[in-house]
Formats: sequence, structure tokens, C-alpha cells
Amino acid sequence: MHINFVCVKHPSGSTLSGIHGVPRVHYKGKQSEYYIMIMDMLGPSLWDVWNNNSHSMSVEMVACIAIEAISILEKMHSKGYVHGDVKPENFLLGPPGTLQEKKLFLVDLGLATKWKDTGTGELVEYDQRPDVFRGTVRYASVHAHLGRTGSRRDDLESLAYTLVFLLRGRLPWQGYQGENKGFLVCKKKMATSPESLCCFCPQPFRQFVEYVVNLKFDEEPNYAKCISLFDGIVGPNPDIRPINTDGAQKLIYQVGQKRGRLMMEEDDDDQPKKKIRMGMPATQWVSVYNARRPMKQRYHYNVADGRLAQHISKGNEDGLFISSVASCSNLWALIMDAGTGFTSQVYELSPYFLHKEWIMEQWEKNFYITALAGANNGSSLVVMSRGNCNDVC
Repeated sequence: MHINFVCVKHPSGSTLSGIHGVPRVHYKGKQSEYYIMIMDMLGPSLWDVWNNNSHSMSVEMVACIAIEAISILEKMHSKGYVHGDVKPENFLLGPPGTLQEKKLFLVDLGLATKWKDTGTGELVEYDQRPDVFRGTVRYASVHAHLGRTGSRRDDLESLAYTLVFLLRGRLPWQGYQGENKGFLVCKKKMATSPESLCCFCPQPFRQFVEYVVNLKFDEEPNYAKCISLFDGIVGPNPDIRPINTDGAQKLIYQVGQKRGRLMMEEDDDDQPKKKIRMGMPATQWVSVYNARRPMKQRYHYNVADGRLAQHISKGNEDGLFISSVASCSNLWALIMDAGTGFTSQVYELSPYFLHKEWIMEQWEKNFYITALAGANNGSSLVVMSRGNCNDVC
């Protein structure tokens, strides 16, 4: 068992627990001031696998991920929920060395919302709030950037970006910084055609992207047809595939006995084909406004040594100070907060654990240790601050 101390805010934990591709929640409750959730212990995330494999994945593995991820999302959507934050970090494999080590799971339901009323079957009301963003900028759908009510199409669009990232190692909108990052990423996504996004990718990935970015708010995705696109890539024997795709078999059979790829341009009826989003014309612009004050807290994770200074400097410019630090796999995580009460702060990234001389020098200047963490390679990050004695001492 793996124990997480989290604030259980979302009702979907009970509704979705144990469905295909979602880990089972065994207990949730409160002990003293802590909220407790006990759930199945899982293995590495897809981001971990990609990162540990020299930032690459085989075409067959990504195609298997596509097949199984689509089937997981179909099950979740059938329960009336959309995940809202589909990305490589939120897909985990089973524990290594177990029968589930090749099984895919979708975790982190913190942003899950209903797309329909499960009692009446009616869709939630469509709305648009350009000042509200939910998700992860790199993988969010264009509709999420524009503040539109989440629906099934958004999970699939985020999955499409996830697949391309795992296959190519980078998305065209990576690298933007600053206050306008969200706007610039959204603009770039709208301007990037499926052909451009999926260049050097096998054709099924382009077909999948082209299909999902053109779904309507209330349109039911053809999950089985999406799965069948990747059928010709993964090989005929499911037993030797790098990812277990057993959960997708039922959906595959829904398209009949045909195997191999099915073109998205084919229609099941004689209705005219809908217009396909091919990229943003040069004369089209998207306006994004922010009606709220900036966030009072932010976090950074998977930060390499060389990028620490950049994140900390930017936070300091925005009036934020480091409140806590952590390390995993020799990468750093930071939480920066505007409510620390600190007036000034210094930090030291040392190749060995706790640079004693530096710490003593800062003590002489009335700085006190307020956060520290050690990495697997023996290095350490020490943060020392000055300010309200109640906050520092």
C-alpha cells in the first residue's frame, strides 16, 4: 500500500475508484489534522520512463499507450467525468516485477469535473471564462486555454499532445516564459496544423490529432475508431506488446471484425464532412484576459541544477520567497509563496550535503535555515531567510 496525505476535495474518488485504468481507493478519511487516502501502489509514470530512456520512446510503445489510454478515458467518460489534466506525469505503470508492470493507470483526479449529469444524462451547461484556466499549459486543449467548459474532447486533445511529446520529445510551443506564456502557447497551438505537429510521426498520429481537435463540445468521440487507427502499428500479438492493451479489446471489437487502420475521413452516414481545423489564419487572433490578481503561490518540479536560479529569480521579482524544497532523482522541487513573512532570502546549492561554512556565514548576517533538501547524488539545497521571527525561528 502507498499512503498519500492529501485533501480529499473531489467526489469522483469514490465514483471512479477501481474502474478500468484507475487505481482502487481502499480508504479515505481524516486523522487529527490530516486527510488520509490509501490507494494501490503503482510504478513509474510515462514521463519517468521517457526521461530514463534518454528522452525517447519507440513508436510501438507510444501506439500501445494510445490504445490503452483511449480505452481508459472512454471508461471514465462513461461515468460522466472528464479528467482535466491528461499528461505523461499522470499516466503510471503498475509496480515493477509484478503482473501489472505493463498495465497503464490514470491518476490525479484533482481537476476532474462532470461533463454530464449522471442522473438525467443531460450535458453540463456550456460556459466560457477566459480568466479561468485548469490543467497543464503544455498539454491543455485550446478550449481549456480559452476558458471553455471541459468536455470529452479536451481529454482526447491533451492525450494527442501527450503522444506526440513522447514520440518526438518536444512540442512546438515549449520554451515560452513570462506572464504571457499561456497566451503565447495557446496562439501557437492554434497556428500549428496536425501535419506540422506530427511531422516525422506515423500517419495514425496525425489522423488522431486531426480528429480530436475538431470535435464539438457535445460530440461523442468514436473511441473504437480512434483505437483502430493504431492497430497496424502495435503488431498482431497482444502478449508481447510493451503495454498491456487488454482493456481496449472490447472497444476494438465495436468496429467489427476489420483490423488495421480506419481513416478518420470515412463517415458512417451520408452527412457532409465537417470543416477541419488546419491551423490559424494569419489574420485571426485570440484575446485572453485575466480578471484576477496573480497567484500568491507557485511551484516548480523536476528542476535541474542549472535552472534553479532562473525560477528563483523570477519568483523573487514577483514578490515570492521559497517556503519549502524537496528532491527526487537528483531533480528539485520548489514552493514559492507571497505569505512567508520573509524580507530577504539566500540559498546555496552545494555538491555535498550541508555547506557548513556557508551556513555559519549566513547566521552571522541574521539569516536562519527555513528549508533544505538533499539529493541522491549527495548534493544539497539550503535556503536561509530573514524576516518575522515567528516565521523564521
